[in-house]
Amino acid sequence: MADRSKLSHYSPTGQAHMVDVSDKSSTRREAVASAFVELNESILAALPQNPKGNPLEVARFAGIMAAKRTSDLIPMCHPLPLSFIDVTAEVVEGGVSIHASAATIAGTGVEMEAMTAASIAALTVYDMTKALDKGIRIREIVLLSKSGGKSGAYKRDDS
Repeated sequence: MADRSKLSHYSPTGQAHMVDVSDKSSTRREAVASAFVELNESILAALPQNPKGNPLEVARFAGIMAAKRTSDLIPMCHPLPLSFIDVTAEVVEGGVSIHASAATIAGTGVEMEAMTAASIAALTVYDMTKALDKGIRIREIVLLSKSGGKSGAYKRDDS
């Protein structure tokens, strides 16, 4: 069982709660997340002809919009004034690689905003291509890096 003393979203009695960040300093905080949408070659070739529009551009916009709504989607997230959000969706071998970056000057981090942006962008690619293949897989939604805040910098090490 996880050590609840290290999980800030639990009260001493084990109830989930929103963390009080009012004593934390407002500092610049950044996070980068990614996701991968596994698509077969025929779907990748069909992307430019999608009758719904350019799936990669729609996914980009969906990710940006999702980052702004993270606190509406994840119950214990604080609403944050985002200073920056960027989402890229790029065709690579085997699918679409998505990267999302978020930044704020606030008392809590933007990891969830970056991860929500990457996740929703990936789901949007699925939505716009599902007519061609229901077996599309969304994989590897991960936090790549974060900076700022009490816990300091983090960089994913996949080696």
